[in-house]
Amino acid sequence: MPFRAAEAVGAILLVLLLALVSACGSRLPEAAFEERSTAPAGGAPPLRVGIIASETSPVGGDAFTGPRDGALAYFAALNADGGVNGRRVEPVTCDDGGSGIGNTACVHELLDEKKVFALVATTALDYAGAPLVDRAGVPDIGGQPLGPAYDTYPHLYGIYGSLAPRTGKAPGWNGVLYGGTEVYRYFKAEHGAGTAAVVSYNQAASAAYARLIVAGLHAEGYRVVTEQVDFALPNYRAVAADLRAQHADLVFDALDSHGNARLCEAMDEAGVRVTAKVTNVQNWNSAVPQEYVKSPVCRNALWVTGSSRNYEDTDQPAVKAFREGIQGTLKGRPLSQWQLEGWAAAMWFADAATSCAGDLTRACVERYLNRPEPYTADGLLLPVRFEHFAEPPKTRDTCLSVARWKDNDGWVTQGDMTANCATVPQLPYRP
Repeated sequence: MPFRAAEAVGAILLVLLLALVSACGSRLPEAAFEERSTAPAGGAPPLRVGIIASETSPVGGDAFTGPRDGALAYFAALNADGGVNGRRVEPVTCDDGGSGIGNTACVHELLDEKKVFALVATTALDYAGAPLVDRAGVPDIGGQPLGPAYDTYPHLYGIYGSLAPRTGKAPGWNGVLYGGTEVYRYFKAEHGAGTAAVVSYNQAASAAYARLIVAGLHAEGYRVVTEQVDFALPNYRAVAADLRAQHADLVFDALDSHGNARLCEAMDEAGVRVTAKVTNVQNWNSAVPQEYVKSPVCRNALWVTGSSRNYEDTDQPAVKAFREGIQGTLKGRPLSQWQLEGWAAAMWFADAATSCAGDLTRACVERYLNRPEPYTADGLLLPVRFEHFAEPPKTRDTCLSVARWKDNDGWVTQGDMTANCATVPQLPYRP
């Protein structure tokens, strides 16, 4: 599966958020999610899997828990339906606190003490324990690529796939990763966009992320307007005034969620009207009305892109099953696309384990993950592959899931994700 610009955005943005946000996150007791296992009627021991999430990271309590919650919901539904070949799945969660030390401690706890068979839906801000997981030969299935680990180690299988050699020595191709321009191509082809603004902080990580967006926009022939605000004393009104003067069609950003909300407020106050204020899968959730309460115009110009089917598409059986399964575990938290991707990650593990029947080994599970047939989690994901290209591709045929926010309807899908496709260049960057 090609490495998409949307995935690169997700990887960099969440690292950026840690640098930008200083407030501590809320802590939700792990016991609220812990599934109590009992031996199945047949007496076979439960199949234990580990789930690592940076729940109490400085970014905040809800930022990294979506994939975990989706995976837990899937395993609960799976166990109610008989488990994996009659064996109950016992998920064991671990909060690494968003630190490398905490992550390594979680890896030791899950692998050495809990003896988990596999990891599922890992969502770690600093995946410092990745080399230990790989060295132990434990498959890590459907993790979110918030860093380069899933394009480095052969036993790690990110939710979006990888084309990189994954030799364990360096990310991608000798330390270089590649991202596509499909997001920018889409808005040019489908909406005639020609001028795009990129807003960032005067902070190193934010500026680096903005440069990546600018490079992709230039590659697709946009006129690009760059805007930078002071992180300590941001003047969003000045940015909004310039966006209006420059007649920007699109607005991309390298800001945290608070900065995004304030930018939207300033855009509404200045009367800025854009084709799309483009965000990413981390912000694809049902909390939009609360987060953008003061900016109804900008709020209804929010668009999101990703690599999984919109959680609002309940006419699709797989999405309907997810929505039914997740409802009992939300406990007041917003519905999110990351929950759907966590559900898909758990399904991926279950399908791989089920394929092994009476020969359930890690090697068998990995044969399923490495098979040439792409995986789609019953259509929840764009086709996922793991290939080992000796040289990076210059172009790739890529597809894109796209939705826009409408107050009365939520996130509305814009064309089927299997049809929003184009052959786009792959641009190099260093993680």
